[in-house]
Amino acid sequence: MANRNESLTGKIDWITVLLYAILVFFGWAVIYSSVYTDEGKSIFNTTTNSGKQFQWIVACAIIGAIILIVDSRFYTTFAYPIYGIIVLFVTSVIFFGSVVKGHRNWIHIGSFSMQPSELAKFSVSLGLAKFMSGLNVDIRKTKDKLKVAALIALPAIIILIPGDAGSAIVFSVFALVLFREGLEPYYLIVAAIVIVLSLLALIFSPIMVAIFLTLIAAFIAWQLKRKKLLWYIVGIYLLAVGYVFSVNYGFNKVLRSHQKDRINVLLGKEVENGKDWNIRQSIIAVGSGGLWGKGYLNGTQTKLKFVPEQSTDFIFSSIGEEFGFAGSTLLVLVYLALFYRILYLAERQRSKFSRVYGYCVVCILFFHFLINMGMAIGVAPVIGIPLPFISYGGSSLLSFTLLLFVFLRLDTQRYEQMR
Repeated sequence: MANRNESLTGKIDWITVLLYAILVFFGWAVIYSSVYTDEGKSIFNTTTNSGKQFQWIVACAIIGAIILIVDSRFYTTFAYPIYGIIVLFVTSVIFFGSVVKGHRNWIHIGSFSMQPSELAKFSVSLGLAKFMSGLNVDIRKTKDKLKVAALIALPAIIILIPGDAGSAIVFSVFALVLFREGLEPYYLIVAAIVIVLSLLALIFSPIMVAIFLTLIAAFIAWQLKRKKLLWYIVGIYLLAVGYVFSVNYGFNKVLRSHQKDRINVLLGKEVENGKDWNIRQSIIAVGSGGLWGKGYLNGTQTKLKFVPEQSTDFIFSSIGEEFGFAGSTLLVLVYLALFYRILYLAERQRSKFSRVYGYCVVCILFFHFLINMGMAIGVAPVIGIPLPFISYGGSSLLSFTLLLFVFLRLDTQRYEQMR
């Protein structure tokens, strides 16, 4: 038994564990700073967010250790059952969930609370890795595309039903994993065109965009030497124009008022007084930090609670204010080191299951990192997703810990892996 434990310990990628620990404990310190008052309560005080987060840190450390002990074949064998159980757990929110900040996305059992949508990312990662590693699976085949789409979309749609659009959007990042596994690149081109058309339709009037598209289509048609392609151009043109008008309709008739306000704020449009408060205060806090910051526990914007949700969604504003550009850059470098390390580990896997799962992990972490920091400086929409390992919240810390440590366990047995 001792030899087995020594062998396992030697195979664990301790660099990744160290980067994880740095982020978790730095996040804990920042959470304490974001709720710090002149009363000077202890960082371990369980009536504050910092004390509650410490309890989750200890719990996640224990769970992480258990994950590393369990045979990696458990995760490959029970990937689909785990996926199914968590999807049912997410579904239960629709019927038994509690409303928090306008969204029914929490389960409360006594004093214990959990956000199941966070665990759904872990379940989809396992399910996607299991499916993609199957024999004769080829993502270029239409039937396999449809199966993968269903596997990813099912929990996303269930999460969207109670109105948690921010958590549902995260599932779109799994598409990046598929490109690594052979999905045709033109899907990425189509996605980019859709994003550009959406932005144009929201910034300018649909008629102006339609005229612009007409001019482009006419120029391409005039330049075409093969007339057979003309019908393709006409078809694409009609789809593009139709989409532009549908964006406008969806924005005005489908989106909720707070969602429209967030998009308008991002696009620099005028909104009702106070609707852009979070963004403006967050930008002020980050900018006020200057090069070196105001110092730990000395952030005035943070202390005076000018930034709402400053220990969760907008925790980066506290970091920017207290640690400045230098400290924020150092944090970004730690994240980039973690992302690079996960990619390196994913590429050295001998099992397709482990490789796909590793790419799921890094894509999810990177998406959260990019959007959360973008929210804090006003270049990304406010969709309410946490900064990995930093933001206050047990559900998110547990989810990210599960994602990362299961991958570390898979990596320890890479020389024993088959498919």
